[in-house]
Amino acid sequence: MELLKTLCSIHAPSGNEGPVKDFLLDYISKNSSNWSTQPEIIVGDEIQDCIILKFGTPKTAIFAHMDSIGFTVRYGKELIKIGGPRTNDGIKLIGKDNIGDIETEIVNYEDEKGNKHFEYVLDRDIDRATELTFKPNWRENKDFVQCCYMDNRLGVWNALEVAKTLENGVICFSCWEEVGGGSVGYLGKYIYEKWNVRQALISDITWVTDGVKHGEGVAISRRDSGIPRRKYVNNIISLAKQSGIPFQIEVESSGGSDGNQLQKSSYPFDWCFIGAPEDHVHSPDEKVHKSDINAMVALYKYLMIHL
Repeated sequence: MELLKTLCSIHAPSGNEGPVKDFLLDYISKNSSNWSTQPEIIVGDEIQDCIILKFGTPKTAIFAHMDSIGFTVRYGKELIKIGGPRTNDGIKLIGKDNIGDIETEIVNYEDEKGNKHFEYVLDRDIDRATELTFKPNWRENKDFVQCCYMDNRLGVWNALEVAKTLENGVICFSCWEEVGGGSVGYLGKYIYEKWNVRQALISDITWVTDGVKHGEGVAISRRDSGIPRRKYVNNIISLAKQSGIPFQIEVESSGGSDGNQLQKSSYPFDWCFIGAPEDHVHSPDEKVHKSDINAMVALYKYLMIHL
């Protein structure tokens, strides 16, 4: 879990994925010699801050978004959300501007007109457009890991675990998912036109709900705000049953992922969201059961062989 702990601590909100990209490229450089297959690494201006890893003769791609939610400093001490973070009083935030390192916290208030606002508390002004993210607080016991940014550093970690034994496949580390996507269209175009890859698994983290519980396996999503092709998801569920790996079926009316953006592209991709469920979503306290993490890794490894 040390790698996951490190990933959760990296400052990389949507639009500033460079720090995670640099960390991943360094990690891959140092560790890929021990993987079963040495991947071709695709980076550069053509795909901006994204990374593509191509293994063997691929048929299926894993998409894992690198960005996180956070905040942008506006005017005065006002904060603007990046994505959909929680904004409770007292949540600790960190960042850096031209003056130096920042540690602050959120406060909510209501103005004389009854309008609600939230801002940071600090004895100086922070430079406009500075990004602030949750202060990491890693907690771990025999059953759970808990920290900010399990969504989606755990999805990234899962992809790296799968990479260790992957013989044929593509891994795409994407950007901007928390603010609606933007990179998946050109990533899909690249892997479809280069290698005719048209199947995808979305390595992301979902919610604990009344129908999806901690400790009952990885969630396979039938739908959220996006609806994947049923034939493809049926095949995945059939393979999951054959594998014997614990899983749960998710059905939601809201939420979305890189899969939604892939479906909106002009390429005929099948996709399915598969991820461990977490509690305290989009807060500093995102909590995931270790057995669900293990099931997620195991199912991804199985599907990348059998799809």
